[in-house]
Amino acid sequence: MWRRSVCVGLLALALGYLCLLGPPLPPAVLQHLPASLLGGLSRAGSLESRMVAAWQAAIVRPARGWGRVAVGVNACVDVVVSGVKLLEALGLKPGSGKNHDVLNSGQDLREAFTHFMEKGAAAERFFSDAESFHHIAQAASEHPGAQLYVGGNAALIGQKLAANPDLKVLLCGPVGPKLHELLDDNVVVPPESMQERDEFHLILEYQAGEEWGQVKAPNANRFIFSHDLSNGALNMLEVFVSSLEEFQPDLVVLSGLHMMEGQSKEMRRRRLMEAVASISDIPTDIPIHLELASMTDQDFMSNIVHQQVFPLVNSIGLNEQELLFLTQSASGPHASLASWNGIPDVGAVSDILFWILKEHGKTADRASDLTRIHFHTLAYHILVTVDGHWGNQVAAVAAGARAAGAQACATETIDTSKVFLKAPLEFVTSQIEAPSKISLNPDEPVVHWHREGISFHFTPVLVCKDPVRTVGLGDAISAEGLLYSEINLQ
Repeated sequence: MWRRSVCVGLLALALGYLCLLGPPLPPAVLQHLPASLLGGLSRAGSLESRMVAAWQAAIVRPARGWGRVAVGVNACVDVVVSGVKLLEALGLKPGSGKNHDVLNSGQDLREAFTHFMEKGAAAERFFSDAESFHHIAQAASEHPGAQLYVGGNAALIGQKLAANPDLKVLLCGPVGPKLHELLDDNVVVPPESMQERDEFHLILEYQAGEEWGQVKAPNANRFIFSHDLSNGALNMLEVFVSSLEEFQPDLVVLSGLHMMEGQSKEMRRRRLMEAVASISDIPTDIPIHLELASMTDQDFMSNIVHQQVFPLVNSIGLNEQELLFLTQSASGPHASLASWNGIPDVGAVSDILFWILKEHGKTADRASDLTRIHFHTLAYHILVTVDGHWGNQVAAVAAGARAAGAQACATETIDTSKVFLKAPLEFVTSQIEAPSKISLNPDEPVVHWHREGISFHFTPVLVCKDPVRTVGLGDAISAEGLLYSEINLQ
């Protein structure tokens, strides 16, 4: 008798494990299970549904929220199209991939797209030849299935924030007639930001498992390129800063520095110095969030990290490619890594995030305002803060993850049948110092640890099985994280 009881118990345990971590059980199996066991499994719920329920309970509004947010300075119209189909329409044949810091021809475009598609990595490049770009842009916008959206990190963040009716949003950037038509009515655009023609960015998307020649994408992502001179020169930065006095924001969100990579080194150096001077004019009682994006010039990134921009902002947002490029540019930890191998190692990511705040963040002896980093990658997010400066970060990191799962699948809320957990169920918190080992609990998906006055909040992401649109996910994540964050200015 006892043997039968043990067997039944083990069977229940195994089935429970399968229901939580494995694929759904087929009907042919379920029909042979007793009703009592089915009821228990149903009550246990899937791992994904338990995580969503836990997030919902954790996501609470901060005691002091933002009322007015000013966002600038890059804005454009995104033309989203299948990358493989567009390249085929342009008469380009599949071949080997090769990275190009700047695109000068259709051949460069094909090689760079192939290079990043093979890695499943996002990237953004400047296309130097205006005539060739406009030919490609026309082909893209006229291609069947092409879609036009609000584009540019600042405009995307502004659009996401404007979905909250209690929030007033100011957007400064080169806004043409099509972009103005696409923007939410809750977004205020100063007359000085309006221009006669739109700036177009081409977004070449690919799906997980999609093939082109010998290349097969490991996951869905996109390759972005443009010939954008207005955003590239940060033409609207001074307009943005001068608009703040009248608008009186509670929070400033700045992005678009990466667009300057299309400029000459001398022009870039001079414009960055002017940008620093403009940012310095923003009153110190207004917190500033800087959203980074794909870059290729290590000297330029090094200038942003060191004496130039980082000390002037309170918060930054970035993804795994930008984080690795940052540590390579500034000789930080794990700088010898050429690229991430699959899902970025949580311990290595944590080491780099810790180093940024420890070496470039606010301390009693350092004149820096930087106290917060929101890191996002496909499988998980980490919010890192210097103790005493930010509140409600459990809600903030959970809200960012929830936004990622919903927006990628184009659903209002997360549909647990359309997502899956890709994050590791166990990980270590450092690859350099004596680490803690963390085991993920779906009923408490936000994990917290501490390291020398710096707090880490980690949560996995429920990844969309068939993503509808990957563009702007990072901006939506950062916007949602900011919306639920509360700063303690000291």
